[in-house]
Amino acid sequence: MAESLISPGVLSREQDRSFIAPAPLEAGAAFIGPTVIGPVEEPTVVTSYGSYQSKFGVTFESGSNKYEFLTSLAVKSYFEQGGNSALITRVVNGSFTGASNSTIASADAGTAPFTIQTLGKGAILNNSTGAGDAGAQNSDGSLVDGSAENIRWEIGNVDAKNGTFSLLIRRGDDNLSQKTVLESFNDLSLDPNSEGYIAKIIGDQYKSKSTDGGQTYISTVGSYVNRSNYIRVASVDRQTLNYLANDGVTVRTAAYTGSLPVASSGSFHGASGNLYQSTEPNKHFSEISAGNTQGLEAADYSDAISILTNQDEYVFNIVSAPGLIYSFGDHKTQLDAVISLASSRGDNIAVVDLSSYGTSVSNAAGNAASVNSSYAATYWPWLQMQSSTGKLEFVPASVVIPGVYTFTDGAAAPWFAPAGLTRGGISDVIQAERKLTRSQRDTLYSANVNPIATFPGSGISVFGQKTLQKKKSALDRVNVRRLLIDLKKFLGDQAKSLVFEQNTIATRNTFLSNVNPYLESVVQRQGLYAYRVVMDDSNNTADVVDRNQLIGQIFIQPVKTAEFIVLDFTIEPSGATFAG
Repeated sequence: MAESLISPGVLSREQDRSFIAPAPLEAGAAFIGPTVIGPVEEPTVVTSYGSYQSKFGVTFESGSNKYEFLTSLAVKSYFEQGGNSALITRVVNGSFTGASNSTIASADAGTAPFTIQTLGKGAILNNSTGAGDAGAQNSDGSLVDGSAENIRWEIGNVDAKNGTFSLLIRRGDDNLSQKTVLESFNDLSLDPNSEGYIAKIIGDQYKSKSTDGGQTYISTVGSYVNRSNYIRVASVDRQTLNYLANDGVTVRTAAYTGSLPVASSGSFHGASGNLYQSTEPNKHFSEISAGNTQGLEAADYSDAISILTNQDEYVFNIVSAPGLIYSFGDHKTQLDAVISLASSRGDNIAVVDLSSYGTSVSNAAGNAASVNSSYAATYWPWLQMQSSTGKLEFVPASVVIPGVYTFTDGAAAPWFAPAGLTRGGISDVIQAERKLTRSQRDTLYSANVNPIATFPGSGISVFGQKTLQKKKSALDRVNVRRLLIDLKKFLGDQAKSLVFEQNTIATRNTFLSNVNPYLESVVQRQGLYAYRVVMDDSNNTADVVDRNQLIGQIFIQPVKTAEFIVLDFTIEPSGATFAG
């Protein structure tokens, strides 16, 4: 209803336009694969390898063996070569659920005060002991059949007068005399009005997944951000309000023994997955076989890939799923989905592995025959690295190539080839699976497989930059594809700001005044030979305007790389002159 203005005066009115929608998660590279801990199928940005370690873990133990996932090795290599941010999407076996709720007992036999649950699902840490072990303890407080893969909880420091207590999250194989505390939360309260309210301190959020038209969406449920890396508060069943008396001064001091938790400890329990180590010598355990390893199957990647299709939520330049191998039949569908993810978004390139460890040059070349996309590239052979476990293991090229790309971006620009002795060197590997001859490199490159070459005195270098596009065009090179990706991002952002503006010459000139200087800068930085932008009456006729369209045409000549250098030597007879 409009305000009534009768007598003279000043009327003040408000319009709140300060709400700012969250920006999309943006990173240089996206990695899809298993991790030790962390949110499942929830893309998460990390800005350093240390940040990755704290959120997703690095190594874990299974029996007497210690392992590291390929995802961890890839992220480490990426940051060591200059990466500044990575988008991690954790994958676990679809049959795994979060560990069973752990209901904390109170001093009376009534409703328990609260319940906690593991944050994620999977066999490692988030899903702890085997189904039959509900937290039975030995006399020293250690879990019966406890394992480093498990986690346990401990309630202590119960203060009935103040209504507070502490909660420890401990490693599953520790004991009372030598506790391994993963997290500690002190002065917790069951009072929702307290700063120490348990749900507020630990967090109570979880992810709900839904699908609409083939697109997977993740939404957050809960009131408080999770501060724990392992658990969330699933419910608070009994609240102990520490309120003021009726006089508004006297603080309640009655004991809370009937509601507060009692000092106790226990573990989470749920189904656990199997971890398999390759029988082939020196082969990294984390490669997913055609069947099932590490509790994962190729199909477990489906939702993680689908989530990343939303360009409004996630932005990245490179995508890699180390461990998926195209030559394995069960993996083809998922790697095709990764390539489709890159091509449908049009703003990133997929680094994919087509061949398993120990294959022949001819097989490596032949595996590329069924792939056709300028938004994907592959590299071979496998490379040996030292993992955080101290082992020397061979890994597929997709572990290190995103790092080579990001090094190129920092040292030059995306439209420079991530290859050669200048930008293609791989410093964090020990050796290649095999040293390729010139003839073998020819075979691979003819099949659009980029060779990784070993040169005495020069180390190991990427020596090819073809995409997996079969058609011979400028887009069969990585540097041109990445140039187009970069140009489309910038020009698309400029055009987006003009949506719903007046379709006039002034609007066109605004676009041209922003775009032309940028394209000129790309020319100066050796990305383009020449360009032309057309946005005038010739392509914006009256009919186009009447359809509420504004058309711009961008013509470019991308700079080509010198991949074949021919030196012609002419031997002149004695007495010949070289002047002129």
